[in-house]
Amino acid sequence: MENEAITAYRQRRAAFEATFERHLAAGVVFYSADGILIDDTVEIAPGAVILPGTILRGETKIGAGSVIGPNSLLENVTVGENVKFNASQGYDSVIESGAAIGPFAHIRPDSRVCENVHIGDFVEIKNSTVGKGTSVSHLTYVGDSDVGKYCNFGCGVVTVNYDGAAKHRNTIGDYAFIGCNTNLVAPVSVGDGAYTAAGSTITDDVPAGALGIARARQVNKPQWAKGKLEKFIAKQQAKEEAGSK
Repeated sequence: MENEAITAYRQRRAAFEATFERHLAAGVVFYSADGILIDDTVEIAPGAVILPGTILRGETKIGAGSVIGPNSLLENVTVGENVKFNASQGYDSVIESGAAIGPFAHIRPDSRVCENVHIGDFVEIKNSTVGKGTSVSHLTYVGDSDVGKYCNFGCGVVTVNYDGAAKHRNTIGDYAFIGCNTNLVAPVSVGDGAYTAAGSTITDDVPAGALGIARARQVNKPQWAKGKLEKFIAKQQAKEEAGSK
């Protein structure tokens, strides 16, 4: 008598193969079925490409010309046309046409990534709208924020949205430029065309067209490191001499 687990596996496998073949016959492109899992509730337009290691769950919808994968997971996500979604995960969100996501991005619930947005590696978007043409290229957290169109986020930007008791929202206007390693302590607003200087912790609104700078001035102390370097070199020389005996 067959083991129940084996029977259940075979049933799941048969259901998947039927779903896979249905999409294949409809014009969806698969180069391999390796690691691909697709719920029968998923909708995929003809001409979309599903690469190995992709998992599509729930009410996910994929538009024509989009390339999903490899090694990606989408659950209840609506994806527009000609989207590239590479080695990333997304949940309960909308990704509009022409967007490029990944690798290693995380689109958390209640987010909208608008047309032609670039979300790069190690970027997390949560409960936020990212406006048309905006670039968030690497190592950034955008949470509980409304971001305008054609903005640029430098590396290491963080929206500081949680004060330990409640979440707060940030608003970033169109064409804003957020410098590397900027912290935006919510609730703050960065106006249209405004800049934040790299390394700033922004706690007050930055008006449209302004530059927000929130960091200490650099102080150089001449010869401060000289004594430390001399001690380090002497210590290394002593180790080398001891090792040669």
